[in-house]
Amino acid sequence: MPQLPPAPDQRRPDQRRLEQRSPHRGVPDLPDLPDRGDRGDRGERGAPGQTTPARARGLARTGTAVLLDVREAGEFAAGHAPGALHQPLIALVAGVPLPPAAAGRTVLAICRSGHRSQRAAELLAQRGVEVLNVTGGMGAWAGAGLPVTTPGGGPGRVI
Repeated sequence: MPQLPPAPDQRRPDQRRLEQRSPHRGVPDLPDLPDRGDRGDRGERGAPGQTTPARARGLARTGTAVLLDVREAGEFAAGHAPGALHQPLIALVAGVPLPPAAAGRTVLAICRSGHRSQRAAELLAQRGVEVLNVTGGMGAWAGAGLPVTTPGGGPGRVI
């Protein structure tokens, strides 16, 4: 027999809180890009928001934010988003500061699938950095037809 969900009054308090949360609490509207409803969905207060690869590319291209690739050096060398800075997650965990070009700017954390970058985004948010995680990572980036390049400027691939 299939399991039915609990009646509304039998749910745990944390389940009720999740259902009451607004779907679009996040980064402020940005005047240079159209508001398409994907401004960053923040969970808990101070938790990093999320953004799509297409939105991340637009933010990075306008200089509103900077892409920070948190993959390992070999992955980054094989292919990354054009203009992305590189700082492996392990370095961020060890307390290495952000690259100078990221100082004082909104950071768009990206990895291969979005998991490491989510961890990096959480860590940076705890340090007071305005940060968004790029959902789906470089896999989603390449899947959306966005450019992938090597450090030498040639075509790259996501590994």
